[in-house]
Amino acid sequence: MSRNKLLTLIFPAFGAALIAILSQIVIPIGTVPFTLQTLAVGLIASIFRPREATLSVALYLLLGAIGLPVFAGGSGGIAALSGPTSGFLWGFLFYAALTSYLTNTESTLVKIFVSNLLGNCLAFICGVISLHFLANMSWQAAFLAGVVPFIIPEIGKLLTITAISKPLFSSTKKYCLFCIKKGVRQIKSPVEILFMSLEIKKRISSFVET
Repeated sequence: MSRNKLLTLIFPAFGAALIAILSQIVIPIGTVPFTLQTLAVGLIASIFRPREATLSVALYLLLGAIGLPVFAGGSGGIAALSGPTSGFLWGFLFYAALTSYLTNTESTLVKIFVSNLLGNCLAFICGVISLHFLANMSWQAAFLAGVVPFIIPEIGKLLTITAISKPLFSSTKKYCLFCIKKGVRQIKSPVEILFMSLEIKKRISSFVET
């Protein structure tokens, strides 16, 4: 297996694991629970290339579909991907693809925030659609249940994503997997992947602690 193909597998696995871990932080506030899923998706979308970001979400959804408890609150199974709130999960694919396409290591804080805002809106649009058709809610009721309670928390998560992503770029921009510019060097070994993953974890941990 070539190095690039190996990386294409490793980073989506890392991304899917991050989403699964943060999905377990749940605060039930209504029809749709508050989780840190979108925080994880936003971080991955901001840092990874479109292919790896989208594959991270796709792998996460696949793991949940086969029954692993990776969705919010330790849930899993096909029912979660076909129920009233399934649109939010499927919307993560659009979030990851769009935001990752719009951002790179040279993105400003404003661009990172706006790109995540647009991706986040796509995910919520998908969620409102599923609530309307699968929960038999009116459009207004679906919006009030699926969007309004999350406006302020989501803004907070978007600001967190922006604040974490920008410093991470200084650590990852030398790796071609994270940068669209030409002339950057390839990642040469699994050891570099490990150190880079530890750096990402370190940055996130230091931000949370402060």
